[in-house]
Amino acid sequence: MTKLLGIPGSLRSGSLNLAMLAAAAGLVPENASLEIATLHGIPLYDGDLETDQGVPATVVRLQDSIAAADGLVIATPEYNNSIPGVLKNATDWLSRPPDQIKRVFHRKPVAIMGASTGGFGTVLAQTAWLPVFKALGARYWSGGRLMAARAGQSFDESGALVDLELGERIRQFMAGFVEFATGES
Repeated sequence: MTKLLGIPGSLRSGSLNLAMLAAAAGLVPENASLEIATLHGIPLYDGDLETDQGVPATVVRLQDSIAAADGLVIATPEYNNSIPGVLKNATDWLSRPPDQIKRVFHRKPVAIMGASTGGFGTVLAQTAWLPVFKALGARYWSGGRLMAARAGQSFDESGALVDLELGERIRQFMAGFVEFATGES
């Protein structure tokens, strides 16, 4: 069984990116699972905090979850044409102390998807993530790109996917990423 971990890049309970990951969890191939993590409880990165108290337990748990997963799926919003601060902040913590980079990210298969209420999806945020994951030594899956523009129309008020075409795109994206993560592609 291929074990994937998904991280939504928003803290909002009604996040479209959380809804997208929830839909993806139900659309992964039978030989895979997708667990959804949270960024709640991760403080702003502060080197003094790290020196005085160490890496917060919430970060250590997320580091362990990523390290144990066969692949990482990031569902990124796009804020001001780039990476959302809460997700970048968490990534900065996840690379602390520096010896954790290899354990958490080195050669880790990573896929990026994103949902936005705007008309361009999350193309700029996804592009902005590329140098970050390169610096961390992750294996970025470039075999598929999944951006949901005007995604507010793709999910109902409870967060359930109602757009069948987007559902098919998610299913194909996840199947391709599972193949990549398992070395079958």
